[in-house]
Amino acid sequence: MKTFNSILFATDFSESSDYAFTYAHALAKKFNARLLIVHVINEPVDLRGFYVPHISFEKLEEEIEEGAQKMMEKFCRTNIRDYDNYETFIVPGIPYDEIIKKGVEHGVDLILLGTHGRTGLDHVLFGSTAEKVVRKSPIPVMTVRIKE
Repeated sequence: MKTFNSILFATDFSESSDYAFTYAHALAKKFNARLLIVHVINEPVDLRGFYVPHISFEKLEEEIEEGAQKMMEKFCRTNIRDYDNYETFIVPGIPYDEIIKKGVEHGVDLILLGTHGRTGLDHVLFGSTAEKVVRKSPIPVMTVRIKE
């Protein structure tokens, strides 16, 4: 049987991610694997070249990162009370790209993430981070779709 020494779990803090985490958590516990939990902040549009007097771009970035950090802390408090072999990361960038980079950088054995299961126009408009990770990752990927 394949063993997993490290697992990267990517979250967007959605219900779908919360559901997928139950799988990541169970696998990490079963194999006593290091669990890396990653949240990627989509890089906001840079408005510095425009006249927008009420927005400080640097302040906006700080507030977004602080909010993401609070969400990560709440996620961990809620979901990982009985496991301490984990590390969290909040990184800016393009989600699928940063998920893969973090997995390669840490030499993980598996990337696990939830999928929203969008179809039709929603899929065309919003794309799928999970699909892009599956297609582009050199690391095995497990996707978990939330039950309807």
